[in-house]
Parts: sequence; structure tokens; C-alpha cells
Amino acid sequence: MNVAIIDYNSGNIQNVIFALQRLGVEGIVTHDIELIRSSDKIIFPGVGHASAAMESLKETGLDKLIPDLKQPFLGICAGMQLMCNYSEEGNVNCLNIFPMKVKRFPNSVYKVPHTGWNTIDQLKSDLFEGVMSNEFMYFVHSYYVVTSDYTTATCNYINNFSAAIHTRNFYGLQFHAELSAQAGSRILSNFLKLRS
Repeated sequence: MNVAIIDYNSGNIQNVIFALQRLGVEGIVTHDIELIRSSDKIIFPGVGHASAAMESLKETGLDKLIPDLKQPFLGICAGMQLMCNYSEEGNVNCLNIFPMKVKRFPNSVYKVPHTGWNTIDQLKSDLFEGVMSNEFMYFVHSYYVVTSDYTTATCNYINNFSAAIHTRNFYGLQFHAELSAQAGSRILSNFLKLRS
């Protein structure tokens, strides 16, 4: 199985590589359009600023490629947010795979960024087979995706937000599955089993 990990100058790629290795899979880190297009599965990780990430995607042509891909595609954290149509982080238009907005958590008594373990609920996707509702996942983010018909898991911090989203072959996780112990590993394993 060929698994491409999209390289667009974002952080956290090494943790994704290690998580895949624990599942017996060697991911290929690349921004090569043909290599990505021919891969069986694609992972779009991310830690970083939305506007800088979109600049990097445009420089390599990945902003045009990604929305047209047909194989199972998984965006993690900022990777999920970049699949939405607009982000308040830099006020930037994103990939528009999901017609959803990315907003900043409002100022409150809670700390921003939302960092650490929190539970997910209302699980509605093949990715969550064998994962219990109220399972703890690891989050690090200051921006969130609003809930909608595309939401396949929710989390609450300051307000309800999308912990996971799905449309067609595109899946997004706001939490870091690669850092979320056994439950996160199960989700990654479920993704690798998806058929095109």
C-alpha cells in the first residue's frame, strides 16, 4: 500500500510517520503531484498558520490537485481546517472541499489554544469503527470548524465544534490521531482499510 504524506512545510509529519510505522506502513513524505495522485491513501497533516500553509500549497500546485483527488484522503488538525472554504486565521480562502468556516475560539475563562485530552462524541463515520463515544483524543488548536451536516464527531471546549468531518473520499480530524494512544491508532488503521 502506498501512503503519501503531503509535505507543505507544516509541522508534525514525523509523528504521523511513526504512527504509520507502528501499523506496519511506511508513509512517503512528498509534495510531488504525480506521486500523490498515484498513491492509495493520502494523509494531510498540519501544524501551522492557515494563510502561510495556503501560500505553500499554491506554490506547488497542490491547492488545485487536492480537491480533485479520488482516493481516501485524511486531513489532520490544520490539514482538516484547510479543507474548509475559509479560515479566520489570516482571513484566507482555503481548499473549499467542505463549505464550512474555521473560526477562532472566543476569549473566555478557558485557555486558548485548546491543548490536551478531551472527549469526542456523536461518532458517525467508518473511521470510528471500534472507537467508543466519549473516548479521549489529543487536541492542540486555537481555531475550530463549526458543526454542520458534514460533522462526524463533536467535541466541546468553550463551545461545540467539529472534531471530525467527512464528505465523499475526504475525511478530517481536528484531534491528532497519531498522538491519541490506542483509540487514535484504531482510527488510523480504519482509514488505511478504506476502499477507493
